[in-house]
Amino acid sequence: MMTPKQEERIRTKITRIKKELAADKKHWGGYHHDGRGLRYLPPALYLKIKDYKGGLRYLRWFDRTFADDSGYPIFLFEWTIILYKNGKTKEAERKANQTFFSNIYLLDQFLKKELLQIEKWEGSNWESATILEHFTYKKTDEDLNDFTDWLENYTKSKAFIELANEFIEIAIKLKEEPTGPTRKELVERQFKLLRDK
Repeated sequence: MMTPKQEERIRTKITRIKKELAADKKHWGGYHHDGRGLRYLPPALYLKIKDYKGGLRYLRWFDRTFADDSGYPIFLFEWTIILYKNGKTKEAERKANQTFFSNIYLLDQFLKKELLQIEKWEGSNWESATILEHFTYKKTDEDLNDFTDWLENYTKSKAFIELANEFIEIAIKLKEEPTGPTRKELVERQFKLLRDK
């Protein structure tokens, strides 16, 4: 259980991050110089203090402000939790898909399922299993009981399984496919999945 003093410290940290982002914008004329990745930190802090509405407000701002920023797997997972906790289950499904696309291991790690062992193309180190070293969320977290039940059911749904299988199939083919028309078509199929789901 968090004390009021601990919660106050976290809220102060959120305020400080927002001020630093605003100062960057004022100095540079935009948010293009957030090399420290400050913009990714608030969702985890909002989750710590169970301020799901505040987290959603922040993420709506993030979505408008960093429209081209696809985020990274743990950040997308936190976004999924916040959407779910605000009753936005359709949006949470879409964000769970994006989380899976960004790292196929994260959802299984959270749900304590056996991790997939496949040779696939990975466009960045965020797509590899090594990111799990920094992933601290667990299905046994009491605050996430409802989210865990929902996520377990969603990941067993026909829609998610078909989507996941198609994504993995493309990633496996991309591992070996040389540059050329077939690879281009596979990449376009993958981007379409990312865009449409």
